[in-house]
Amino acid sequence: MSFIYKADPERGRIWAEVFARQAPALDFRIWPDVGDPAAVRFLAAWEPPADLAKLFPNLQLLFSSGAGVDQFDLAGLPAELPLVRMVEPGIISGMVEYITWAVLSLHRDMPRYQRQQRAAQWLPHPGLPAAKRRIGVLGLGSLGRAVLAPLLGLGFDCVGWSRSRHQIDGMTCHAGLAELPAFLAGTQILVCLLPLTQATQGFLNAQLFAGLPRGASLVHVGRGQQLVNADLLAALDSGQLAQALLDVTEPEPLPAGHPFWQHPKIVITPHIASMTQAETAAEAVLGNLRRFAQGLPVIGLVDRALGY
Repeated sequence: MSFIYKADPERGRIWAEVFARQAPALDFRIWPDVGDPAAVRFLAAWEPPADLAKLFPNLQLLFSSGAGVDQFDLAGLPAELPLVRMVEPGIISGMVEYITWAVLSLHRDMPRYQRQQRAAQWLPHPGLPAAKRRIGVLGLGSLGRAVLAPLLGLGFDCVGWSRSRHQIDGMTCHAGLAELPAFLAGTQILVCLLPLTQATQGFLNAQLFAGLPRGASLVHVGRGQQLVNADLLAALDSGQLAQALLDVTEPEPLPAGHPFWQHPKIVITPHIASMTQAETAAEAVLGNLRRFAQGLPVIGLVDRALGY
């Protein structure tokens, strides 16, 4: 029985060390060294190989090596094969750090002060206490819940929105498109943590921006395809949005002449908000393998109908 790793080989070597320590009986291999294809029961990949069912006829679990699964062609995977997204502490802690920094930066008006510094302007502006700043988080999965905890702890007025109903102590949670306008209406800093699905393609558009209070800001850490670039530029130029902090873009990387690079109201980071940590990722997968062997539900099982 073997486990195949098909992603970054440097990270794969760390996975190999963790598997050797914690599951020495499992034959761990790094792609393209697959050994006997019939012996392969588990595969972790960023992008799986084509003809998966023919290549590995006895495959029992497919793991994504990252938090998302939008890089997978779900329709092309065997219908009966469970797909498991990565849920591990390193991804969560990194995202908590980034979102906390981004929200505090926007809350304290740091991008404006940075623009003033470049213009040699000493000009203080009045601020708001956290309790009077509403933070709205799109996406209330494991990452959304994790990033909300420190924001609530800092005293921010937080609200959340997701496709399905959630309940989080200390805040209002909205669900479904019918409740999206109420969620947007008071949100001053909008954080997008939505997974990329057909329903969220182009979700951050002119209509959504118009539903926010004038002068709101955007923190986007979902996927670049969720943002309509032209609509963001128009919202910033009209003043409907005051600032955007983007960690994801379409395309990635942005070409040199893209208008986002030089826009005074856009801050860009190169998709670094959170990264899978190789050691804890391997440990998370091993934990799921133990759960699978015991007949327990695996953590991060993807609902094919929802796309996440």
